[in-house]
Amino acid sequence: MANKPRILLIYTGGTIGMIKDYKTGALKAFDFSQIVEKIPELQQLNCNIKSVSFKEPIDSSNMNTSYYLDIVEIIEENYTKFDGFVILTGSDTMSYISSAISFMLKNLKKPIIFTGSQLPIGDLRTDAKENLITSIQIAATKEKNKPVISEVCLYFEYKLYRANRTTKISAEQFEAFSSMNYPPLAESGVHLSFNNHLIHQPIKDYNELIVRKDLVDDIVILKLFPGISKQVVRSILEIPNLKGVVLETFGSGNAPTKASFIQMLKEAIDRGVKIVNVTQCIGGQVIQGHYETSVALNDIGVINGRDITTESAIAKLMHLLSKKISTKEFTFLFEKSMRGEMTDKKI
Repeated sequence: MANKPRILLIYTGGTIGMIKDYKTGALKAFDFSQIVEKIPELQQLNCNIKSVSFKEPIDSSNMNTSYYLDIVEIIEENYTKFDGFVILTGSDTMSYISSAISFMLKNLKKPIIFTGSQLPIGDLRTDAKENLITSIQIAATKEKNKPVISEVCLYFEYKLYRANRTTKISAEQFEAFSSMNYPPLAESGVHLSFNNHLIHQPIKDYNELIVRKDLVDDIVILKLFPGISKQVVRSILEIPNLKGVVLETFGSGNAPTKASFIQMLKEAIDRGVKIVNVTQCIGGQVIQGHYETSVALNDIGVINGRDITTESAIAKLMHLLSKKISTKEFTFLFEKSMRGEMTDKKI
C-alpha cells in the first residue's frame, strides 16, 4: 500500500482561524495543532495532516511582502517532507498574497492551495469546514502517484481556481471569489471533478524548485476616473523612488487622450517607471491600440497587461522589478505568461 500523502497546513491568520468561546461569546484563535480532533471528518481523508501557525496571526489587511517571505520559507523548508500545502489566510487580500506566492516559486511540482472563509470555523453556519476539508482533499489527490495539482491555487465555495487569476468579488456571499478570464480548475459537488486540460503540467520532472525571495514594493495603483485632475496624476507619478504603476484604464485599455496626461505618463516612463495597462472591468482584456484612446499609450511604451488581474499585475511587477533587466526584456516578460496568470497572445 502506498504511503498516505502528507499535507502541511499553514495558518497565517484570518477569519477561518477563529472559534467562539460559548461561555463568553468572544472569538478566540483556533488551535490548528488539534485540527483532527476538532474536525473529526478529516479522519476520513486518506492523508496525514500536520500544521504550523504564525506566532501572531495576521489580519489579511496587515499582510505585506515580509509575510509573503515567511510563507515561502515555510514551504521551502518543508517542500521535500510534504506532498502538498494548504495555506489559510484572510480572504480580503488572498488574491494578492496567492498571486505573489505563484511568482516566488518556479518549477513547482506540488499543490499549494489557499483557502479561508467568510465566517469563523467555530460558527454554526460557517463555510470554513467545507473549504478546509476540500482544500486538503485536493492537495492530497494523486493520479499515477503524481499530484493532480502542481501550481498555486485558491479554493472557495466549491470551486478551485488558479490563484493568480482570481479577484474577491463579495464581502458577504460564500461565493466570494471569481476568475472571469480563466475557468475553474476543479469543481466540488457530489464528485470532485478536475478539468485536467486547464491544469498546469510540469514540463520537466527533474527541474528543482527555485525560490525567488526578492520583491520590490515601490509600486502604486492609479485608477482612472472621468475628471481625474492633472495634480492627482502628477502627485502619484512623481512619488519618490516609484518603480512601477498598475494603470487601471477604462474598457479595453482606454485612457484620456489629453496631451498633458500622456506627457506625464511619458515622463515617468522615461525616468524608468514601468507602467502596466490593466482594465478596470472585472472580465475581458486590454487591447492596447485598438481604439484611438489607447494608441498613445502604445506609442509611449505603456506595457499591455491584456487579461491579467490587478492583483496579479501587482505581484508580477514586484517580482520582475527585482531583476536587473532591460526595459525591452521587462516588457517582453511582463506581456508573456510566466505562471499561467495571463493568456499568451496569439502569433
